This record gives sequence, C-alpha cells and structure tokens, in this order.
Amino acid sequence: MPVTDIARRVYDHAWKLDPIVRSLLDTDFYKLLMLQMIWGLYRDVEVTFSLHNRTTGVRLAAEIDEGELRAQLDFARTLRLTKKEMIWLAGNSFAGRKQIFSPEFLAWLAAFQLPDYELRVRDGQLELDFHGPWVATTMWEIPALAIINELRSRATLKELGPFTLDVIYARAKAKLWGKVERLQKLDSLSISDFGTRRRHSFLWQRWCVEALKEGLGDKLTGTSNVLLAMDNDLEAVGTNAHELPMVLAALADSETELRDAPYQVLRDWKRYYGGNLLIVLPDSFGTTAFLRDAPDWVADWTGFRPDSAPPISGGEEIVDWWAAHGRDPQRKILIFSDGLDIDTIEKTYHHFAGRVRMAFGWGTNLTNDFRKCAPFDLPGLTPISLVAKPSRANGRPAVKLSDNPEKALGDPQEIARYLSVFGTKGRVAQPVYV
Repeated sequence: MPVTDIARRVYDHAWKLDPIVRSLLDTDFYKLLMLQMIWGLYRDVEVTFSLHNRTTGVRLAAEIDEGELRAQLDFARTLRLTKKEMIWLAGNSFAGRKQIFSPEFLAWLAAFQLPDYELRVRDGQLELDFHGPWVATTMWEIPALAIINELRSRATLKELGPFTLDVIYARAKAKLWGKVERLQKLDSLSISDFGTRRRHSFLWQRWCVEALKEGLGDKLTGTSNVLLAMDNDLEAVGTNAHELPMVLAALADSETELRDAPYQVLRDWKRYYGGNLLIVLPDSFGTTAFLRDAPDWVADWTGFRPDSAPPISGGEEIVDWWAAHGRDPQRKILIFSDGLDIDTIEKTYHHFAGRVRMAFGWGTNLTNDFRKCAPFDLPGLTPISLVAKPSRANGRPAVKLSDNPEKALGDPQEIARYLSVFGTKGRVAQPVYV
C-alpha cells in the first residue's frame, strides 16, 4: 500500500465536505462487542450519551465551526455497512472456532443507522447529546469524538503553508519512529493501537498503525479500530467499557443492586461470550471497592484492564488480590491502557516482567502526539481530554467515579450517593491530560 502524503492532503483540503468518518466500522471493536450484548439483553433501555470536555480551559466552540461539525455529524448518519464489511464481520471468530457475531445480530446490524443528535453552544463549549435506545446511541461515542478531534486539528492547520505542514508531519513521524525503536528493545512486548477516539486524524492514525506494523512486527497484536483492522489484515482487539456498569448502576432499584451492577455486567458478558474475552474493567466505581466486594469467581477470569489508576500501583493492587485469592498472577494478564506514553510503557513493562503477563493499549499519545512538532506554538495540536459517556438511563442519572476523582462524571449529588455505597478508598487525584 503506498504511503499517503498527509501534509499534501491536509494542504489540499479545498472541497466542501471531506468526511472524517467514512464507515461505520471506523469505531472501536469493543463498541460492536458491547452492542451485541446490549441488543440481546437491553435493547429496550433508553440511554443518553453526552459529550464532556474535561480540559475546561479549551473552548471548543471557539475552535470548531458549528456548521462544519453539523455537516460531519449529518454525513455520518448517512452511513450503512457495506457487503464487504458485513462479510468481514461475519468471518471474525474465537481462535478460528465459534463465530463472534451471531447471524441474527448481523442481520439487525446490516440496517443500522446512527440516530439524530442534539447540538448546542453554551459558555464557549459544545453541548452534544444523543438520545434514544441504547442500541443506537452507544454507536455515536467513537465517531463523535473522532469528528470533533479532527475538526480541531484541521482548524489549527488550516492557514499553514505546504512546507510548514511538511515539517510538522516529518517531525511527528520521526518522533513516533523514535518511540518504535525504543519499543523494539522490549523482547516480549504485546501492544495494540487504542487511539481512535482522540486521534489527530484518520489518515494519521492509519499511518501510525502501518508504521507500528512494519516497525514492531509480531509485537503489534492488533488495533481497536475495526476498519483499520480489516484494511491492514490485523486483529481487531477489545472487550468492554465503562458504559456497561454505568448504565446498569443507573437502572438499579436499591443499594444492593447498585453495588452488584459491576458483577452483573460480568455475568451478562460471560453469558454472551463464554470463556472468551474475559477481561475485567474494575474502575468504574473504584478498583478498591470492586476488589473488596468481588465474588470469588471473578478471580478465574483471564485478566484485568486497570484504566484510571497509575499503572504500577493499580497493577500491584490486582496482583495482590489474585495472590490473596489463591490464583497465580503469572497465569493472568494485565492490560494497561490509560494515557500511556513511551516512558510509562517502558517503566511498567520492566516493573512487572516475569511476574504477570502484560499487554498495552496505546491511545492518544500514539495517534495524537504533535507536541513540539510545529516550528511555533500551536495550542490546537495539544490533545485534550474529551469523552462521551452515558448521562442518563431510562431517565435516571448515570455516574462514573473512576480511581481518579478528576475523571468523575455525573450530578454531584449522585456522585455523593455512589461514594456512600462504594467508598472513597483507593481514589487518588491525578492530573488529566488525555
């Protein structure tokens, strides 16, 4: 496949609409895995997803043209899965055995269309909500974030000349390749691309994935981006995300049901995927609380993805919990994925080497690291912490606590109620950059 001249493509953006999202498969694999379970068990639940800009100093409405944003969102609503994409999805299986997506689910998915949206501007920020059945609104998360992040990049680069753009992308490429050379020295490294949500652009993410494929070989285990996995003959990787326990907790009718919501997610997940994809995401309401109340059978799952605690301290807490439950950590896996940079990957790899199996999901600092690549200051090239999460389920407020209080989402009174149930132990405030 020829290498795209990204700088020239950016400079030549002269047509009225250059779609950012051109396929419904330009999303993370875990969205489709979760969607199948939601479709099977919770298709009547109504869920609102809402945009949250945790980098409050950045006024998105001042950086992004509202009309351009509406045009991109409207175009995404016209997309349908193609025959080629449906055939590829149907061919996905667990180790060549059981088909991942059922024929009944795929038949429903073939007619899928993104639902409408609600967009407002308030105090310089974009307010973007998606209302409707959970099976529809969940699929807006990734394309909405990708669209907003790329529009921000485009606006920043819009007035630059071709040579300046060429320098910026050349420096970014050299910067990434320097990271690849450092990763090549980690003999048993297992790493994948998790960078769709906050990427600089689709073309840049594609370049990054193709560079990792050439530079890391078998150390690159895949990409979470379904379209890039299909186009580059890579494994599509992913399991589940915070929205599942957030919604089930919002639906709880008692404190007992609220406390049990994270484990009900796991029971549902195993019902759908059997002995496959058994990775626990423990931090929606705090990892310490999750481990404190977890049934013993959770220790039999394949591994954990600590997502909002510092990787070493968060990993150590899980390793100790396995040992206390009589499980051998060396037979388990930790998947690290929160705000990883090259230094964190190296440090975490060496810390846990030989003690537990490891994998790394590399996100924003893979697909949107242009720091110091421009010949002058361009704040719009610095990534921001932008998320889209459930805000309501069947009319009830949804909450995420996280291991980092700075990442908590929800109504303050509801957050206080959740803290009274799950506790505050283990929650440590950390700066949120991405």
